[in-house]
Amino acid sequence: MGWTRREVLMAGAAGAAILAAGEGQTRAEAGGPRFKLGTVTYNVAKDWDLPTLLHNVKAGGLEGVELRTGHAHGVELALTPAQRREVKARFADSGVTLWGLGTTCEYQSPDPATVARNIEETRRWCELAEELGAHGVKVRPNGLPKEVEVAKTLEQIGKSLNSCGDAAAAHGVEIFLEVHGSGTMEPQNARTILDHCRHPKVGACWNSNATDVSGGSVKAAFELLRPDIRSCHITELWNTGYPYRELFRLFRESGYDRFTLCEIGASVRAEDGVVFLQAYHGLWRELCRA
Repeated sequence: MGWTRREVLMAGAAGAAILAAGEGQTRAEAGGPRFKLGTVTYNVAKDWDLPTLLHNVKAGGLEGVELRTGHAHGVELALTPAQRREVKARFADSGVTLWGLGTTCEYQSPDPATVARNIEETRRWCELAEELGAHGVKVRPNGLPKEVEVAKTLEQIGKSLNSCGDAAAAHGVEIFLEVHGSGTMEPQNARTILDHCRHPKVGACWNSNATDVSGGSVKAAFELLRPDIRSCHITELWNTGYPYRELFRLFRESGYDRFTLCEIGASVRAEDGVVFLQAYHGLWRELCRA
């Protein structure tokens, strides 16, 4: 699914106007949040190569990126040492923060060999993250096997994350556990997984799921996970069913100073990327207002 050019341009006009109104102000001077806006390449930028991605992110007023594996930017485990140095240099030259590497590593399988392979792959991503200068590696649970007790699976995921945390510590990065997957995205289950882990290098990636919302509020879910939130995915900010203004207020009040990352369900053409990101940035700034 992609946005039409007309939809992008209409949204962009409003977003650019909001940005222009605050042009020249620092985040603090504008009374804005301490946390920053970036994007995940899934799905908005999945078809952009790395130079295009960096240009669009910078021109759109965003500050960081989480690179999802399998996308056109081509930042993968197979990169040679020379290619890794080139990627790191490109980010340094652009001024865009490489916040994280978005993997599909998961640990809920009832097959121990599968879990072991995913832990080993996580270790390799941590090594790549260190070489590229990324802050962390995003991993996920991806549902609950029907043939296994829920409590056993949650414990298994948590204990697997301890091994991943050791790998992250060895490479000076963090593990961001995306609150993801049928059943595993339930805030209480995510809390249980993290309680089984308790590794200082492992935290949660808030994922802006419908299951966060109770009675129109995300406060209860946020308070449950708040001590461990290290990263955040945000989706369609125009979705009135999700209380983003409240979420951003909770982030402000908690002192969160990391990234909120755009992760929408549609792709945007590379040539429309700046306009879309400007629009998204404008709406984000509006919703961040106290």
